Amino acid sequence: MNQASLNVQIHNRSGRNDVDVAHWRQVAVETLKAEGVRRGDFDLIFVPADEMSELNHVHMGHDGPTDVLSFPLDRPSDGLDPQSAAELEVPRHLGDVVICPQVAEQQAPEHCGDFESELALLVIHGVLHVLGHEHRERQEQERMLERERIHLSRHGYRHPGAMAP
Repeated sequence: MNQASLNVQIHNRSGRNDVDVAHWRQVAVETLKAEGVRRGDFDLIFVPADEMSELNHVHMGHDGPTDVLSFPLDRPSDGLDPQSAAELEVPRHLGDVVICPQVAEQQAPEHCGDFESELALLVIHGVLHVLGHEHRERQEQERMLERERIHLSRHGYRHPGAMAP
């Protein structure tokens, strides 16, 4: 199996027709490539609020739906030098990002301003988490905010400001 390419799959199980899967796939692909990822599998999944509530409870211990959850699996450099990994054609599943459009729509007016901008931030934020970015510590948060701003601006979106604690 040749893993020399980047394979991004989009799944829209949210029941919403206003989720432009082709656009969000492109945003995810371009973000991954800009972060130096050239090969591997990645899934972006849009789900309804009830499914997100269950995922949030099982994986985070929180009740109710959330906007985005990231599930990193194989980071691009995990355990192998990139050159030797390419030579071995080691399969990589980078991870999954799950987004709830219903929550995104509810928080958009007070966060990014509109539904599309909110989804852009969530896609990019999720991709960055899969690639190992965190925002627990102030320095990590500043680094992640900067990466989000760069990626959002490349697509014509504006970052809403600081992250919530």
